[in-house]
Amino acid sequence: MRPRWESGPAELVLVRHGESVGNQADAAARTAGAEALELSARDADVELSKTGREQAGALRAWLAVREREALPTVVVTSPYRRAADTAALAVAGVDLEVDHDERLRERDLGLLDGLTGTGIRARHPDEAARRKKLGKFYYQPPSGESWADVAHRVRGLLADLRFGYDGERVWLFTHQAVIMGFRYVLEGIDEAALLDLDRGVRIPNASVTTYCRRGRLLELDTFADTTAVDRHDVEVTREAPAGWPS
Repeated sequence: MRPRWESGPAELVLVRHGESVGNQADAAARTAGAEALELSARDADVELSKTGREQAGALRAWLAVREREALPTVVVTSPYRRAADTAALAVAGVDLEVDHDERLRERDLGLLDGLTGTGIRARHPDEAARRKKLGKFYYQPPSGESWADVAHRVRGLLADLRFGYDGERVWLFTHQAVIMGFRYVLEGIDEAALLDLDRGVRIPNASVTTYCRRGRLLELDTFADTTAVDRHDVEVTREAPAGWPS
């Protein structure tokens, strides 16, 4: 069921964080056929890569030339460093306080964190079999979260935005699985449609997904839009096609 809005934001903008060193490590591990990423930092502390910082700078430059009526009035970010740093760099010229909300954090992969699909199948074959049986949306790694858990977080955040944010332009800096969770909740799409969407679209780093309130619904205007990055001659990056452990 799609949420109905008697009040709340006039616009909701979801921004995926810039490219991180974790994204680079994931790409390198997949290319090498490795079982695990070469990454020592915990997920919450993974930093932006040089390209990621350039992408955040492109967002800042894009905001600098937009009309005042198109600028964010509220900015909230995942507390994970790659998202929080993207937010801080992007809105540096807008003179807004950036709030943190843990409901925007990346999906927790628990025991499987840091492993590639190859590594999961080799080290945890029972989990690979369990995921195949349950399906990607409802599968919950040991000590981790399912996509359904992420959707539950999204519903809680949206419930809070219904009150006290009427007419605001709210920008949320977050992660790929969370943006997909917003699509699932706001558009009322089903499990199969969501997974088809995930297979077909790898959300680029520093891309923008925009919803505008029309009547009692938030309607999708743009999805995974890279205009800001494209206009400033910065590399567009995205993850490899969907697969373990997304």
